[in-house]
Amino acid sequence: MNRTLTLLGIESSCDDTAAAVVRLTPGETPLILSSEVLGQTSLHAAFGGVVPEIAARAHAERLDGCVEDALAHAGVTLDGLDGIAVTAGPGLIGGVLSGVMLARGLAAARRLPLMAVNHLAGHALTPRLTDGIGFPYVMLLVSGGHCQFLLVEGVDRFRRLGGTIDDAPGEAFDKTAKLLGLPQPGGPAVEAEALLGDPKRFHFPRPLLDRPGCDMSFSGLKTALLRARDALIAEKGGITLQDRRDLCAGFQAAVAEVLAIKTDRALAMVGDVTALAVAGGVAANKTIRAMLETASARHGTPFLAPPLRLCTDNAAMIAWAGIERLRAGIAPSSDFVARPRWPLDDTAPALLGSGKKGAKA
Repeated sequence: MNRTLTLLGIESSCDDTAAAVVRLTPGETPLILSSEVLGQTSLHAAFGGVVPEIAARAHAERLDGCVEDALAHAGVTLDGLDGIAVTAGPGLIGGVLSGVMLARGLAAARRLPLMAVNHLAGHALTPRLTDGIGFPYVMLLVSGGHCQFLLVEGVDRFRRLGGTIDDAPGEAFDKTAKLLGLPQPGGPAVEAEALLGDPKRFHFPRPLLDRPGCDMSFSGLKTALLRARDALIAEKGGITLQDRRDLCAGFQAAVAEVLAIKTDRALAMVGDVTALAVAGGVAANKTIRAMLETASARHGTPFLAPPLRLCTDNAAMIAWAGIERLRAGIAPSSDFVARPRWPLDDTAPALLGSGKKGAKA
């Protein structure tokens, strides 16, 4: 399809209500005309994690306004769109349904093509939006709900090289923060404490490094940290500020080392690729990012990390994935089902586990 495409994207798979407008003109760099993201951190703060019912209700209340803001800031009306793309899974099903129902209504009212987008495909294709890289490339999705290595071979061709069999890293960071009395979201809080801690004082396990392949496990790290904390409490009657910083530093070092070693293995498996790309909130962690860059450099592979606003959940990536699918000749359709689980690689065995942050696929 060799014409200018302007798509509205809608994202509501977890706890961010998002809408965006993206335009692609042939021969030019893609333009994000608007990107609105309404977080729900304050709604879930008292519960120590995302509550699906609260998230779904918030999406239903906010999506209309979010779409209106995205269109207004883009200077585009519904009649000026060439289509709508919406996250159809995987995720918390109540939130996914909220976005899907709104997208279907808008598409039907204006007779616009409707593209169902896999949330993970949105993340995986983001480096093509931001950097225009070619296929194939390795994508590490590392967030609160997902952790997978993918070989991205085409717009709709993904090969999973490995993934977490239980908690995703972001979920493990959140649980660690909760155990140590730190605020949510846990990733930034644990990172801030770790910067002032000694990563060598507490040595936590590096799960699954003794097994071949790229699968990962992070649940045991949380258990190991709990035991270390309880041992300090039993010995001293509590933990000091420095104890907490050292615990955070040791935990972060373990996660970073696991991800770096598994990245080495993933790159060794695939041979020549255009880049190693990383997306997800955990990609903002400076220690983890530095170790991933080092691993990528060892293989002579360029390292790409989109801006943080496009690494975390957003609708620009969904609109872009819709554009990619239309350009690839994939037919739009309103006849699709919202899915709590939706693997990108149907040939790979299912990963185990489904944490508080959403279904893993």
